[in-house]
Amino acid sequence: MAEKLDIDRLRQWIGRTEEASDIVTAQLVKGLRATLFQEIGKPKPGDAAPWTVHWCLAQPVYPMSELSQDGHPTRGGFLPPVPLPRRMWAGGELEFFEPLRVGDEAKRTSRISDVTMKSGSSGVLCFVSVEHLITTQRGTAIRERQDIVYRDMSTAQPAAPAKAPPPPPVAKYRESHMADPVLLFRYSALTFNGHRIHYDRDYVTRVEGYPGLVFHGPMQAAFIVELAARLHGGKAPKKFSYRGVQPLFEGSEFSINANDTAAGMELWTANSAGQPTMKGTATW
Repeated sequence: MAEKLDIDRLRQWIGRTEEASDIVTAQLVKGLRATLFQEIGKPKPGDAAPWTVHWCLAQPVYPMSELSQDGHPTRGGFLPPVPLPRRMWAGGELEFFEPLRVGDEAKRTSRISDVTMKSGSSGVLCFVSVEHLITTQRGTAIRERQDIVYRDMSTAQPAAPAKAPPPPPVAKYRESHMADPVLLFRYSALTFNGHRIHYDRDYVTRVEGYPGLVFHGPMQAAFIVELAARLHGGKAPKKFSYRGVQPLFEGSEFSINANDTAAGMELWTANSAGQPTMKGTATW
């Protein structure tokens, strides 16, 4: 696949922008609170939404005829037409200025900031970085960078480790939940995410070669941000940087973990064996 990836052509997408807007509704806030295991309540105009509600807003809508086999839109619109078939979130960074609130009209301005290619033992990887600015009538709410990674199908499963994994880290703060198919379906619905790895078991196991449905990267980050905010009196971090470590699959318990550091907090999600699946750092 490497010879088919024309990085010079793909880098022509750097600088492309798009804008979209949406309304933060009470129904959306209720749905996201329920999915993040929060008290649902009866949100009214002016009430704060969960910190990462922007991932549910103004999602692209395409006809069924314009979707690829994996459920994503056909490549080559705002995002560059990377010819590698597998697409996942690799990580990113969030800066929170104030919460989005019920009734807000949120505007998202997006820009392709970088396109790079790497080669290694896992094959060819293409990284696309996208910057987002979320604003309301009150000003800037969130500044974000998303790092999306594309890879070949043949790199779905890493080689068996030569040695046992390190002992799982010990967390001062921890909460756990079950990663079941209903949870994954709910988050896909809230974010209008058609990616079949999150809900189509036949596809994800037979085509992409994973052992089960794959937990959303953004949902892991959302759980981490909400735990961090709760541990700081409801205040989200000024900056949260995170990266995916390994996939998290349905069917078992997962945990959200945190430790205090001199600069803020280290946070991570982990699978049932306690091995980290996403790692992040937060500062206030």
